Amino acid sequence: MRAKEPVLVSAHRCGAGGDRGLENTRVALENALDLAVDFVEFDVQRCADGTLVLFHDDWMWVGDRRVPLAALSFEEFASRAPHFLRYEEVLEALAGVTRAHIDLKFTSPDSLYAEAAATWEVQAARRAVQVLGADQVIVTTLEDKAVRAVRDWSDQEGHDLLVGLSLGRSVRGLPWHRQVRVRVSELLPRLRYTESRANLVVAKHTLARLGVAAFARRRGLPLLVWTVDTEDSLRYWMRPGRAWLVTSNEPALALTARDGFPRHRSGRPPRPPRTRRRPA
Repeated sequence: MRAKEPVLVSAHRCGAGGDRGLENTRVALENALDLAVDFVEFDVQRCADGTLVLFHDDWMWVGDRRVPLAALSFEEFASRAPHFLRYEEVLEALAGVTRAHIDLKFTSPDSLYAEAAATWEVQAARRAVQVLGADQVIVTTLEDKAVRAVRDWSDQEGHDLLVGLSLGRSVRGLPWHRQVRVRVSELLPRLRYTESRANLVVAKHTLARLGVAAFARRRGLPLLVWTVDTEDSLRYWMRPGRAWLVTSNEPALALTARDGFPRHRSGRPPRPPRTRRRPA
């Protein structure tokens, strides 16, 4: 009987833990690298001038107004976020050290999706592949059309790139019927995964337990579970075979939980399955 792969660990928002002020910052990044995690996860936003920065929310306070980051120049953003990192900075910091888990928080204008290579998401993915190599990168996003664009581009370029459709978006503030529609599409995601061509299943830990993990096994796709922080949950998800990768705000705790299980193999990420392109 073949031994199961150990579960890999991704440091969520660079492994900032419970301190929101450290999310996606150099301090958190350096701590994660010191831990020798398998992946560093970070959120990427796009400023109005096209500069990519590490930031979770798609808005920030300007005086007493919430202004979208997409409406701010890089200089305007930087003056209000003194601890930010540029996308280029984090790619360079990870090169030759560990792998990048890139969570894209922006989308392109609808007109750009007619040609995958023209989209902003593909531009970000292309740069990561140039700096790190396709086998050192995974790309995740909540948006089906963004997944499809990156997957189509990676196939055209011959890259074995893992691209995940994230399940578990916030439904706070939505009408109840839209909340139901979103959750049903996440608990029964076959159509979304087929149409987006995602080759990595990405699920909030609650949804993973409610059937998404079984869906990933049936499809033969690697499973990324987010965000797992408590000792009990980490002991569950770090058991070999439960997932391929676990994202945690507490990467040190996740590594300790993994050490409680025998390590049999290298933990290298699986190659993305070769999916047949559907006719346009």
